[in-house]
Amino acid sequence: MTTLTPVPDVAALVRGAVELEPTAAGLLPHRLPAWARAQTDDPQLRLVEVQPSGVRLAARTAATRLELDVLPTKRQYAGAPARPDGRYDVLVDGALVEQLTAPGGNVLTVDMMTGANTFEAGPPTTLSVALPAGDKALEVWLPHDEQTEVVAVRADAPLEPLADDRPRWIHHGSSISHGSNATHPTGTWPVVAARLAGLDLLNLGFGGSAMLDPFVARTIRDTPADRISVKLGINLVNGDVMRRRVLGPAVHGWLDTIRDGHPETPLRLVSPIFCGAHESTPGPTAPDLAAMAEGRVAFVASGDPAAVAAGALTLQVVREVLAEVVERRADPHLSYVDGLGLYGPADAERLPLPDNLHPDGATHQLIGERFAALPGW
Repeated sequence: MTTLTPVPDVAALVRGAVELEPTAAGLLPHRLPAWARAQTDDPQLRLVEVQPSGVRLAARTAATRLELDVLPTKRQYAGAPARPDGRYDVLVDGALVEQLTAPGGNVLTVDMMTGANTFEAGPPTTLSVALPAGDKALEVWLPHDEQTEVVAVRADAPLEPLADDRPRWIHHGSSISHGSNATHPTGTWPVVAARLAGLDLLNLGFGGSAMLDPFVARTIRDTPADRISVKLGINLVNGDVMRRRVLGPAVHGWLDTIRDGHPETPLRLVSPIFCGAHESTPGPTAPDLAAMAEGRVAFVASGDPAAVAAGALTLQVVREVLAEVVERRADPHLSYVDGLGLYGPADAERLPLPDNLHPDGATHQLIGERFAALPGW
């Protein structure tokens, strides 16, 4: 039987994380630095920033067998069907060759009505991968929406960090950018776009948490980047967190902060994709109780359309404001991307949002292809 040797420096193989936290089990990837996490007590953001969307192990190796010990934390919703286990995508020389899941692990159960949660500890899982012979580029993409601690890596040949001279792209957005309802980690639209455009992705898409938090802008400011995109709007409407009067200046301030560290880096400000529930109806977003009674997860807009006259945000309003911001700044390195061009009303007829809020796998693919094809980068 082939002898497998532990990889001595697993951290050197990790790409797509801002920080790695040593834990009792192994290494926990974070997509926000510790100083930023210390500036918020929001349980939603703390939940999603540690889900490794866009995080992967990347190595050059001649190994034909790989073992990966992982400790996942599964997320379940009380009263809803069990979520499928997160997938690990194994790529060899850029081609997807295998998909794995890690049963077991910790379980976090969330009550969508109260926000309360319970935690049950579980054991790690060993994943085994057979690889083709010869020297190759190997990537193992961690589940995009399942917290994952990397416990150990073993192989039958050395794994060297994979050199990557592609331009670095930092993207920030909501759960749609995080990958909600995508079926596997390389199927999220930012990964689709990055692979098509030949970019090295750092995904700062945080489910439910694209809230113009200043510490996220400072994280982008302080991180090397060759391309930057910021997709804003749906979470601001979901949470009914601000009014039109505040939105424009807040976005200007965010862009000012990013420009402090990236004065001439190409920057795209992306408005929301089509979401029929919130096009003309403000938030907050609420669970669809009728769907829950049927065992489905879906969402509805619970705001009053009449409140728009008083400054409440809808997706239509957000698009107007973001377009105005870009026009006023007259920044030659800043461009506006209308989200309706990535996924619009006609697309919704053909590819409806399954839960009225998040795109499915086919729609992630479509959005990624359209984003990668945009001119100007």
